Amino acid sequence: MRIRPLAALSVAALSAVLLAGCASSDAPDTDSTPTPTAASSDCGLDPKSGADSDAVTVSGSAPSLTATAPTDLAFTELQRTTATEGDGEDLASGELVSGQYVWIDPTTGQVAMDSATTSPDDSGLVPIIVNASTITGAAVLCAPLGSTEALTIPGSMLSQGASNVVVVVQSVEQLPTTATGVDQEPVEGMPTVELDEDGKPTVTVADDFTAPDTTQLGVLKKGDGPTVNPGDQVFVQYMGVLPDGTEFDSSWSRGEPSAFQTTGVVQGFQKALEGQTVGSQVIAVIPASEGYGDQAQGKIPANSPLIFVVDILGTQRTPQQ
Repeated sequence: MRIRPLAALSVAALSAVLLAGCASSDAPDTDSTPTPTAASSDCGLDPKSGADSDAVTVSGSAPSLTATAPTDLAFTELQRTTATEGDGEDLASGELVSGQYVWIDPTTGQVAMDSATTSPDDSGLVPIIVNASTITGAAVLCAPLGSTEALTIPGSMLSQGASNVVVVVQSVEQLPTTATGVDQEPVEGMPTVELDEDGKPTVTVADDFTAPDTTQLGVLKKGDGPTVNPGDQVFVQYMGVLPDGTEFDSSWSRGEPSAFQTTGVVQGFQKALEGQTVGSQVIAVIPASEGYGDQAQGKIPANSPLIFVVDILGTQRTPQQ
């Protein structure tokens, strides 16, 4: 699965309601593990300010950011204007930050969706992956931490028939890209996990491994952050391996965290996410019946168990329609 730059949206494509036609058709589903785009190592399209983005009016700061826009914007090109400049370091692709964003309906000029309403706690902030592949991530890419950016995007840049986009994003704080919870005693009989100095896991599976009848979970680190609810968009680092140790999928290998809805992945992976707390690291041993069943997927043979190690970095509630 590949997603065109800027086409992937946050919070499950904003429920595909606020920006009809804006999201790519390449979205994770219940028959797949998440496979986001590779990380960009530069500033992406590096949009410049222009008449459209300069016309967006911004006030306040996260989590009380507000914005409006004229209804006669031209949308002839991608533009980005810095409404307020932060004093932090320039944000690089692959980083994770907290922040707020507001989506403006170009036909009314008013806020159509405010991420503060999807925050999992009383901070009013949500995680944002800095990259060139999502609208919110591209808005803050290469901007100083703490900046507020107004981005205007012609719908033609996203997909055929897509709506024009106006979004205002403020980054607030850097977030960890590894689990920060308290180490827990390993669960007997589970594969062992060792972490390198960057937190990347190596999974060792016993020679006498036998797949369970239902997904088995072990909490390796216990975080004290918000609980992941069913249907949340969850922000994670993860690695998936086969019983013979072959890696078949990994956010670590792509160089940035991943974000996806808990209901958009295979059943066993969903079980590893929902009910866990942010900051936790979980190992999941998934039987084929709760993975891909008798369907081969890339490096995954038919009827293969799956083993995942997941660092839960953040979560975001689904917006109310």
